[in-house]
Amino acid sequence: MKTPADRGPGRAWEMGPAIGAAAPEAATKPTRVGYARCSTAQQELQSQLDALAEAGCDPVFSEKISTRVKVRPEFVKAMDFARTIKKAVPHQRVIFTVHELKRLGRGAAELLAIADDLRHHDIQLELLTGPLQGVYDPSGHGAALFAFFAGMAESEREYIREKSLEGQASARERGRHGGRPKVVDDDMAAYARSLRANGVPVPEIARKLVITSGKNQGKRPSVATVYRILVEDADGAE
Repeated sequence: MKTPADRGPGRAWEMGPAIGAAAPEAATKPTRVGYARCSTAQQELQSQLDALAEAGCDPVFSEKISTRVKVRPEFVKAMDFARTIKKAVPHQRVIFTVHELKRLGRGAAELLAIADDLRHHDIQLELLTGPLQGVYDPSGHGAALFAFFAGMAESEREYIREKSLEGQASARERGRHGGRPKVVDDDMAAYARSLRANGVPVPEIARKLVITSGKNQGKRPSVATVYRILVEDADGAE
């Protein structure tokens, strides 16, 4: 081994220059799984794809599919890929990235289901544009967004319930009632009960009755229908 110029017999030992600390290894780059969607063939996907590529998404899944379709094949693939990476390398940050919130889901209930899935698998959500732009960690500060989805879903369910009740009340005010139209009216039911009280067999009662309204007008009720009228009458008398 060659002796350094400042070393040799008879020379006093001197401390050499300090060795610089090794630079820490760069943090592991997160895996960004991109998803792009538009509803019709007339809408373009390229702007979403460009934004996802610029954000470092790899791979990117995309599809043109109607909002009325419940199952989105490419979305399913994107979620499956994100779950697979997280399962294989649990310490790896996996971020599911979309251009904006409406590309993720079509309604509050669906957004909540997706949010629960991401939370369960510890996958982060990233929105590239819109008022909620940013990266959201479901187990950290991003939990507020996921709670917001839950609130939206509950609000949507309550709104649908209220509109349904309002519609039913409005129909009742106009003399319309929900459910299937009655095959046997009150007069026919009373006649059936009087016949039965006089010992007339149910099949014969059915042959004596005629439906007066609805699509079965002019036909005779079934024996089962007559039995149901009589049973309901007996239950109501208890």
